Amino acid sequence: MSKIICITGASSGIGLASALKFAREGWTVYAGTRNPARDQELYRETGNLHFVHLEVTDPDSIQLVVDEISRKHGSLDVLFCNAGFGYLRALGQAPVEDIHRVFDTNVYGVMHTIRAALPLLRKSGNGHIVATSSVGGLVGQPMNEIYCASKFAVEGLLESLATYYKPQFNIDVTLLEPGAIATEFNKTVLGHVSDTGGILEDEYKPVIDAYTATFLQRNVEPQTAESVADVMWELVHMETKPVRIRTSERAEAFVSRKVSTDPTGLEGVLSTRKIQLNM
Repeated sequence: MSKIICITGASSGIGLASALKFAREGWTVYAGTRNPARDQELYRETGNLHFVHLEVTDPDSIQLVVDEISRKHGSLDVLFCNAGFGYLRALGQAPVEDIHRVFDTNVYGVMHTIRAALPLLRKSGNGHIVATSSVGGLVGQPMNEIYCASKFAVEGLLESLATYYKPQFNIDVTLLEPGAIATEFNKTVLGHVSDTGGILEDEYKPVIDAYTATFLQRNVEPQTAESVADVMWELVHMETKPVRIRTSERAEAFVSRKVSTDPTGLEGVLSTRKIQLNM
């Protein structure tokens, strides 16, 4: 009997690449998207792949998918909380509505999804929760403070769950931490800046100019979504599941100071400032 995985944010990027990878390897995949009919038609030749309407900001939408999995399978092996919303604005520039949108998806969406799926994960007898975080969940970055804050929150949430989910429920918990990915995600983030007035002529302009310039220089060849899906595949088959896993050598290098030799965080801030702003 094939294993069951549910993936949120599966219409593109890491979520879609992972859905295709797992389905082609024989898993039964429930891929959450806002347009399941379209996506099912696009990938109709891929067996075991079921696109379902799943909006992580709507708990009722999540529960409907969980109920469907429960009726058809009775349990869930892996929950991959991948849906995310990127945002590139300074706190001093951001409308309150935008801040709420970021947290509704990136933080509350993860909470809603885990809460709904937990009973099915417990029934599997050996469940696994994975959430897409970011190197921005470990290292604060200029002009990304709202996004990073949301990912720091996800890091705190899953790290806390990891303290007792394994011994109490036999559920592993892992944070997947990529760096820059060659998907529509980055285009969407930069597109949102353009759609909401572009780079504003204010006191933050020198900072965002420096950030975007160094971002493009540092990410000439960003990691592909498919290679992250390969990491995800390897992760679920590890005998001992890590709490955190970076998805590339570049991501590992970027956070190495924070995770190994920087107890106060100050050296990491100075290093990041130099790397991303040349200051």
